[in-house]
Amino acid sequence: MDFALSGDQRAIQDAALAFALAELAPHSARWDQDKHFPVDTMRQAAALGFAGIYVKEDVGGSGLGRLDAALIFEALSYGDVATAAFLSIHNMCAWMIDSFGAEALRQAFLPRLTSMELIASYCLTEPGSGSDAAALRTRAARDGDDYVLNGSKAFISGAGVSDLYVVMARTGAEGPKGISAILVEKGTPGLSFGALERKMGWNSQPTAVVNFDNVRVPASHRLGDEGQGFGLAMKGLDGGRVNIASCSLGGARLAFDTAKAHLQTRQQFGKPLSAFQALQFKLADMATELDAARLMTYRAAAALDAGDPLATQYCAMAKRFATDAGFEAANQALQLHGGYGYLRDYPLERIVRDLRVHQILEGTNEIMRVIIARELLRP
Repeated sequence: MDFALSGDQRAIQDAALAFALAELAPHSARWDQDKHFPVDTMRQAAALGFAGIYVKEDVGGSGLGRLDAALIFEALSYGDVATAAFLSIHNMCAWMIDSFGAEALRQAFLPRLTSMELIASYCLTEPGSGSDAAALRTRAARDGDDYVLNGSKAFISGAGVSDLYVVMARTGAEGPKGISAILVEKGTPGLSFGALERKMGWNSQPTAVVNFDNVRVPASHRLGDEGQGFGLAMKGLDGGRVNIASCSLGGARLAFDTAKAHLQTRQQFGKPLSAFQALQFKLADMATELDAARLMTYRAAAALDAGDPLATQYCAMAKRFATDAGFEAANQALQLHGGYGYLRDYPLERIVRDLRVHQILEGTNEIMRVIIARELLRP
């Protein structure tokens, strides 16, 4: 067991961090305030290979592994959590097409997705089915060589801007085995979008309802076989959970570093805050929790790369622990700044707002416990 990163992995990590510091961090506060979706900057990230990290190289992907992706998303989130998190979603969609799409679909979409000429969104959640995702109601009725979609999806990142939507829709009976995954292109008649949601965080990416009103798409746009969609969605979410755990680590690391610097420079009662043992203990606990979360996240990523049968359990564990630990570290960092932490002049309040949703999306942390218990009790 070797905990050291390889030379290639360190180079990947360094490249992602350099990009984050140069192209994301200087603009993060403005993007949040202006609710600006930085498409041009994400295309710069795509030029470095960050839009198809674990997509095959024949269609423009980087051909890297899940541990490489975890390193990249952690580093990018040090610059801007919300933008890195959207890149994670885009990567998940691209991987699903690469892994389960017919060759014609791969060639039609992936070269433009890996460059982010096209942007992709993932559509599973509905107004009436969140944690109970298999109860979704959006229906795709077969009509000759097409599917006709009716229904709606909620909380969709990129809605209205993205060019391609990976949609989970019911093509058969009730339950998970009646669900298929279908690609819907922006501009298809009957596809529309709700008003932008007013959110606590993740303000640099648009979020809205996606509506389907007799949206007709070719049956050739289906990923995998009919009825496999829910399983494909869950496989996508295993990787998505590692990625969002990594995004929590990156944001929390920035909060930690900011708090550490503050404790070393801020003077109270005639000495720096770092001289007070109570505050030293807070910093020590934050560092310990984040290191534990990082190890769990890297193990989950390595398990996905290895095809470990326990990968789903490890991914749920990492997502649950890292998103909780990341939010708590950011919240503690804000507290250590006192009133300054509450001001937008400092990054802490933004990090807290951005990291909070990580405990909800990609499966709530309560659902992570359900998954972990199910895997532990499996015969």
